[in-house]
Amino acid sequence: MTPFRSTWPPSPARPGLPDQELHVWVASLNRPQPQLNQFWQHLAEDERARANRFYFDHDRAHYIVARGLLRQLLGSYLQLPAHQIAFAYGEHGKPKLAAEQATSGLHFNISHAQGVALLAFARHREVGVDIEQIRPLDDAEQIAERFFSKNEVVVFAAVPAKQKPQAFFNCWTRKEAFIKVIGEGLSCPLDSFDVTLKPGEPAELLQVKGSQEEAARWRLENLNPANGYVGAVIAEGREWQLRYWQWP
Repeated sequence: MTPFRSTWPPSPARPGLPDQELHVWVASLNRPQPQLNQFWQHLAEDERARANRFYFDHDRAHYIVARGLLRQLLGSYLQLPAHQIAFAYGEHGKPKLAAEQATSGLHFNISHAQGVALLAFARHREVGVDIEQIRPLDDAEQIAERFFSKNEVVVFAAVPAKQKPQAFFNCWTRKEAFIKVIGEGLSCPLDSFDVTLKPGEPAELLQVKGSQEEAARWRLENLNPANGYVGAVIAEGREWQLRYWQWP
């Protein structure tokens, strides 16, 4: 497992979340038992039941930390105890705030991979985030041909071999972030929209089902949250400021 090392700044004590900002947090999910116990106390009964269904201890612990941290950060933004956060779920399972808490306009999304989590927050705009560990895949070309758009397959094929892992996960995280922000999950075909993927090239949503106008509704940003990982965040509108921190 790649050790968790991030160059993102440490978290402020209690950050506000103005409408024009988008916040992303990175956190290691590998936590000592006392912290695990604390996060467990934040969880609702359905979350505890889900945690107990994990077969492997590390998967159970990662879920508890991710969900507990999400509640803690939401509680900080809403000035509520973490255990009082209430969730509702969209048709494809995307969580959102329920009941009166939804009137805050606070939107969020979470992703985790190989023990590292990204959590994104915005007000009055949908947000999607994804993270992956960069690693060589023997079947990267086959996966690309199956799931990437025709244009992305052509671009990916031209990337030098040593840059292919970065390019592959650039594309994958950007695509995952988009299907999460629109709340459609895997019901949205991954080849129905184009993103940039070349290493060093700015992240951008190029077209959605042939429409550049639809793509222009969204702003996509590349993230470098930790050593050996790549991420992407996307949100409605284009005039927002991205701020990011690592959770201690």
